[in-house]
Amino acid sequence: MRSLMQHLYRNKGFITFMLCMIMFRSALADWSVVPTGSMQPTIQIGDRILVDKAAYDIRVPLTHISLIHLADPQRGDIVVLDSHAANERLVKRVIGLPGDEVALRDNMLYINGVAATYSPVNVQGIHDDQQDPARYEMESLGHLQHLIRLSIYRPSEMRDFGPITVPTGQYLLMGDNRDNSMDSRYLGFFPRNEIVGRSRYVAMSLDPNHDYLPRKQRFGARLDVPSPSPR
Repeated sequence: MRSLMQHLYRNKGFITFMLCMIMFRSALADWSVVPTGSMQPTIQIGDRILVDKAAYDIRVPLTHISLIHLADPQRGDIVVLDSHAANERLVKRVIGLPGDEVALRDNMLYINGVAATYSPVNVQGIHDDQQDPARYEMESLGHLQHLIRLSIYRPSEMRDFGPITVPTGQYLLMGDNRDNSMDSRYLGFFPRNEIVGRSRYVAMSLDPNHDYLPRKQRFGARLDVPSPSPR
């Protein structure tokens, strides 16, 4: 026991540093690996995205308990959540806020009866397009716009959805890869307290199709600025 205490004392600086890092990553900022293509083309498989955990709440470290409420997710935000329904961490885009009526008609989005507008965009360099050809559209609604991916030969059975009203304290989330995303269309609404943070930047990116070599051009890339030609 004495030897253990001496060992801990000699390494108290390192132990303190590690505890501070754990608290920081739990309560303020972290990064998350994106292993699937449900948010393509905005987020690519192999991206490591920065997660601002203080965007909406200051929480008790290692818990979902909010100490200070700072803001609520807004339509268009890319959020990271610990989903009970999916039993895993998800990265999705906020589509419907509490009280919104949301519908899809052949993948055309309607919010509170207002239809989004779409314009085709040429996107290259998405590896999944080799097995599942897709077209890309800029989806615009009000002042918000972002790219979505639509499969040409494998459209989702949920391309027609709703109309449905988002309950109080819940959010309707969808992936930008509309035909290949497990989201609110399948899992239902997501509670506010499951949303742990917002992401606006790629920290780094490794390409799983090329021996995990770095995609240097994606380091620090903005996620909330639509790009017509991701590489």
